Amino acid sequence: MLDERKASILRAVVEEYIQTAQPVGSGHVVNAPGISVSSATVRNEMAALETEGFLAQPHTSAGRIPTEKGYRYFVDALAQPSLDRASTLQVRAFFDRAHGEIEQMLADTTRLLTGLTDYAAVIIGPPHEAGKVRSVQLVGLTPRVALLVAVLGSGGVEKRTIDLAEDVDDALWLRATAHLSAQGIGHPLAWLATAPLSGEATVDVVLSRVRAVLVATGQDDADHVYVNGASRMAASFDAVETVRSVLTILEQQLVVVSLLRDVVDRGLNVAIGSETGMQPLADCALVVAPYTVDGERVGTVGVLGPTRMNYPQALAAVAVVGQRLGRRLSEG
Repeated sequence: MLDERKASILRAVVEEYIQTAQPVGSGHVVNAPGISVSSATVRNEMAALETEGFLAQPHTSAGRIPTEKGYRYFVDALAQPSLDRASTLQVRAFFDRAHGEIEQMLADTTRLLTGLTDYAAVIIGPPHEAGKVRSVQLVGLTPRVALLVAVLGSGGVEKRTIDLAEDVDDALWLRATAHLSAQGIGHPLAWLATAPLSGEATVDVVLSRVRAVLVATGQDDADHVYVNGASRMAASFDAVETVRSVLTILEQQLVVVSLLRDVVDRGLNVAIGSETGMQPLADCALVVAPYTVDGERVGTVGVLGPTRMNYPQALAAVAVVGQRLGRRLSEG
């Protein structure tokens, strides 16, 4: 633990470095809010913070920059951050008009997050098996073809083409729909592949075909990952090799999923540098928050930026967007 004076000086260095990306000298710190000591005292305390591993001096005559340990202390000492009024209104307006299929909503949400933070935004969509059927319907397209449409509690919409060997009328599609609704609502979609038949021969011809199609197509268990703002992320680094490594990781869906889940599973909402567990992200920080649908954690929202990211803004944006996204998906 740092005493109050050291903590204030460290906070001033971190905040200045986040804004300027330049080593911070004692002259900047002595004029920072909450600092009421002399330049000599500031220099001594900065030297002590360097010795203790919170700051580093890239060059002998340069000021100091935060280390990973310094950023961690800064983040852990933050009060609960909140978005400014303009950003709050932007998020509210976005989710007030966010409707339609979940895939488009999640893609649009990553753009919202990138706009709020200026970092790369990543969202892991809810797995289809996590969403229970909210409504199900067979929509007759021709006398032999119908579209099975299931709206899931997670916000997803599943569609399957059901084709028959013989013509049926609209009344039969409706009776089959009634049975599917009675059996399927409140259960995962896969349940309909094994749900009891109706006992009515003509309806069971349709239901058997629905079963067969669901078994044949199965469930898409792959995680759906949405990424936006990679180019803005790249602009945060001078080293070409660092940019290439970060962009390569963002292109690998399985790696991104594992990264976000690992951070969340460790109980972290911020992973800084080596805390990400990935050497190519040594100069990066990741801010994450899980989101829930109907009380169940189904996905993750995150932003990836440089270690000198604006942590208060990133934490507030990720938390608020995650909450609003979960609420919107729960409402359907």
